[in-house]
Amino acid sequence: MIPRVKRAARIYSSREWRLVRQIVLERDGYRCTVCGILVSGRGEARVDHIRRVSDGGTLFDPNNLRTLCAFHDNEAHREKGSGSAVRQERFELIGCDVSGIPFNRQVHHS
Repeated sequence: MIPRVKRAARIYSSREWRLVRQIVLERDGYRCTVCGILVSGRGEARVDHIRRVSDGGTLFDPNNLRTLCAFHDNEAHREKGSGSAVRQERFELIGCDVSGIPFNRQVHHS
């Protein structure tokens, strides 16, 4: 069996992933689908699976993908590093300022 990290690295560096990622970014207007902040810089845009592939989500289907900023991508994956196999997505939709930064947060998007 191929280790999960190597398999993921191959998938996310594949031509098919790069193409579907570009489709999703363009569809979402290069904006986080949670807070609306522009994520057009290198490393700012995260394309995230709405339903994990391990939970039956489709890998390359744009309907199962969304654009997130780094902050909301981390919020969508709180289970990472916790040892939990269950996705712990919890967005606190409290509104955003005109820059797309959520209110009542001490978070800086870079």
